[in-house]
This record gives sequence, structure tokens and C-alpha cells, in this order.
Amino acid sequence: MVAPTALATLVVAGLASLFMAWAIGAGSSGSTPFAPAVGANAISILRAGFLVGILGLLGAILQGANVTEAVGTELVIGDPLSATAATIALTVAATLVAIGIFTGYPIATAFTVTGAVVGVGLAMGGSPAWGKYQQILALWVATPIVGGGIAYATARLLRSTRVSNMKAVAFLGGVVGLIIANVQFVFLGASGEQASIAQAIGNALGGGLVPYAATAVLIATAFAVVLARQTAVDATRAQRRFLLVLGGLVAFSAGGSQVGLALGPLLPLLSDFEIPLVVVLFGGGLGLLIGSWTGAPRMIKALSQDYSSLGPRRSIAALIPSFAIAQTAVFFGIPVSFNEIIVSAIVGSGYAARDEKGEVSPAKMGYTVLAWVGSLIGAFAIGYGGFLLVEWLLTFV
Repeated sequence: MVAPTALATLVVAGLASLFMAWAIGAGSSGSTPFAPAVGANAISILRAGFLVGILGLLGAILQGANVTEAVGTELVIGDPLSATAATIALTVAATLVAIGIFTGYPIATAFTVTGAVVGVGLAMGGSPAWGKYQQILALWVATPIVGGGIAYATARLLRSTRVSNMKAVAFLGGVVGLIIANVQFVFLGASGEQASIAQAIGNALGGGLVPYAATAVLIATAFAVVLARQTAVDATRAQRRFLLVLGGLVAFSAGGSQVGLALGPLLPLLSDFEIPLVVVLFGGGLGLLIGSWTGAPRMIKALSQDYSSLGPRRSIAALIPSFAIAQTAVFFGIPVSFNEIIVSAIVGSGYAARDEKGEVSPAKMGYTVLAWVGSLIGAFAIGYGGFLLVEWLLTFV
């Protein structure tokens, strides 16, 4: 039988987790996926907030396990987070993200959560997980370079006079189709495992490399053909449809990645409760949905208009690398900030068209980078000091 005290502490930590999920939904997973589409006038701000909430909920349920487990158990070596530590970490991170929402600057959620969790974990007496930190740092550093670079190259391809618009869009559609074919889903794998669409179909055909590769190529070709035909009929409409599909894919990926930032610190507290992980993921996804519906419009406006005035082509260029990087992070269970992903891609696509109206704001980018670094350091320091302060105060109770 579970002690009333344990249940009470779980409720308190659960409320902090819900607050974090709301903040992420309003600021990161809720605003970034459709921001380029809004900037290109392909969808309204309110409709974007509604769709991203639904898709984020689905992504949280179907892909949220990897990052949730990484944040909950792999950032600090030693005893799992206590209820006090988890509550402090989530409250600190969510507060910093909320400040970013109301000031109009997109705080990197992965930075705040990682900093806060590591801070309270070390304050508890844990040891640094240097191997995991190297993986996280490598992805964080590579994101603006790789994401911005791919976005720049994609935007240049779409603007090139040497390649027809139909061929360029068809090629990019094939790339997206290939990524989709390899996206991992819980319901496609064996019990406790994940599998991609290509793996599932390949296994049904007998298994092996050939059926798997053939399936992936077939899916990629289907995407390319459909987009090529739509572009031949109406290029502008085809680009906008492609843009909305990409926004949906990024929103889904955001749910799978960002829900782990809200639920990870809560995992160690669930060991005494027989709650299926899918139920926990649903609760976190519901928090993301509420945040997207209530707080995302402000950040969608900031990302879609303040950084760069994006057209459909540059928006497509921004979302393709965002989708790829997000799925990479989900696959390896690495916490990553969607604000960093999407802003880097927006900047890359913006520099590809510096001769057009819609230049990137250097001042806005400078303040954003400072906010990212400051949120990481601040979350760590406040989490570390906050836990020691609370523990000291509890000695008088």
C-alpha cells in the first residue's frame, strides 16, 4: 500500500510537471512548428495553435518514451531525484520558460530543464554523467550549424534558376518521405520496442535489408511523385500544402521530444505506483495541448514575424532540417530545444535571401542566444542553490 505522504509528494511534483508541460506547449512545442507557415501566410495563428496542440499530444503518446527516460534517469549518476528535487527542478525550469513567453523571447526549454535537473541532482550528492553530457552538447552545438546550413542550402535550391521548381520540390518531398519511412513508433514494434514504417513492412515481407530498403525508397518516391504532380498543376498551392504537412510533422516530433522535458524528473517518483508509461505520456501531452491552445499565439507571432519575414520557400527550407533534427533527438533520447532548432533554421533560410525583403534581425538573434545561455546557467545555479536552501529549511520543520 502506498503511503499518504508519498502520494502527496507525487501530487505536488505532478502539478509542477503539469506547469512545465503547459510552459513548453505555450513556448516551444506549441509555437515553433507552425511559425514558418504562419510567417508565409499559409495558416492563421489561432488555427496553427489548435493543430499543433493535437499533433503534439499524439507525438507525446507515440514517441515520448525515449527522451522522458533520458531526462529522468540519465542526466545524473546516483540516487534518483527525490520528490523535493523533482519539484524544484520543474518549477525553476517552467518559470524561466514562462518568463520567455511573456517577454517574447523563446527560451530554450531543453537548456532550462537540463540545467535544473543536473543542478538539483548534483546538490543531492549525485555525480555528473559526462558521457550523456557529451552527447547532449554535441547535438546542441551541431543544431545551429547543421540545421542552419541545410536550411540555407534548401532555400538556395528552391530559388535556383538552374533547377525547375517542380524538380526541386519533388526532390525535397522524397527526402521528407525517406525520413518518415524511418521514424520510430511504439505501436509498430514488439512489446517494449519501437519500429519504423519501413521496418514493419520489411519484416512483414520476410525481413532483411532488401525489403526494408525497397519500402523506404517506395515511400520516398510516392511523396516525390505526389508533390511533382501538384506542383505541375499549381506551384503556389503545392508549396503551401507541403509547408503545412511539414509543420504538422514538426509539431508531432515536438510532442515526442518536449514531453520528456516535463515528465522526465517525475519518473523516479512513479516507481511505487503501477501507472503505465503511456498514461503518464498522455497526461504530459495533455499539458502540452493546453499550453499550445492558451499561450502559443504570442510566441508564434514572435517567431514568424520578428526574426524574419518568411515566404513559402524559405519556410519549407526551415522546416525540413527541423523535422530531421527533431527525429534524430527523439531516436537517441537526447533533450533538444525546438526553439534552437527552428530559430537556427529560420536564420539559415533567411540568409539565403538577403537580397530580398525579410532580412534576419541581428539584434533579436543576439538577445536570443544570450537568453539561451543564461537560461542554462541560471537554471543550474537556481536548481542547485534552491535544493540546498529547501533542505536546510526542512531541518527546522
